[in-house]
Amino acid sequence: MTPSSPAAAPRRADRPHRWQPAVRAALPYLVCIGGFLLLWQLLSLILGTARLPGPINVIVDTWDPYITQPFFDEGGTSKGLGWQILLSLQRVALGYGLAALVGIGIGGLLGLNRFIGKGLDPVIQVLRTVPPLAWFPISLMVFQDASTSAIFVIFITAIWPIIINTAVGIREIPEDYTNVARVLRLRKGEYIRNVVIPATVPYVFTGLRIAVGLAWLAIVAAEMLKADGGIGYFIWDAYNAGGDGSSSQIILAIVYVGLVGLALDRLVAWAGRRVARGAN
Repeated sequence: MTPSSPAAAPRRADRPHRWQPAVRAALPYLVCIGGFLLLWQLLSLILGTARLPGPINVIVDTWDPYITQPFFDEGGTSKGLGWQILLSLQRVALGYGLAALVGIGIGGLLGLNRFIGKGLDPVIQVLRTVPPLAWFPISLMVFQDASTSAIFVIFITAIWPIIINTAVGIREIPEDYTNVARVLRLRKGEYIRNVVIPATVPYVFTGLRIAVGLAWLAIVAAEMLKADGGIGYFIWDAYNAGGDGSSSQIILAIVYVGLVGLALDRLVAWAGRRVARGAN
């Protein structure tokens, strides 16, 4: 027999330790998510799968075609969840993009001009408390189109945190920065470019991050009321259709809504970090 190397045994003994950091990092997710799914399944057994399908029932009922074929298209509004989410994301992109452009502009004006900021503050505080769906009937009367109305609801819902955070960011610029700008006699454009923008980027992206979550909530609710396609339409249509598997379809769509919302939040947060590093 060939004697084993003295260093071989320690190396073999160290191999399990390589996985320990990964296991420790994943353990909270495995335990908590596993516990949640188990509790959900037990609650489904108590209430009955017809009233509340468990995770196993949801997967079985929606496996084909909703999970395995997310982009199937049978014409009209009979489309897979992939197409429905993409349609909703298109509406969100338009409404949210407009809200970002207009909101940053108005917020910058309110922050730079104390007189206008003070005068319009009561108007903003009143309008921002209006529930998103309260705007939907007005938008339908004005635009006479469900899709355009949904985009407007997203816009009017998302714009307020952007305006408020942008204005607050400008007002929170340290007085030392402003004094240095006066000493250097910076022009208005130079002051905005070199002082205001770098100092307010974190505030702006905080508003953008809040706004994207509100925009995603608003589109789902708006599509439930009146829309041709979209994830909100899919949920409401499944509820109205009833029948076997409809509740599982609704739950699967809700899971997708949550995952997309999480992805949008992380995307805006990542963009904020990149822009903040570039601004500094």
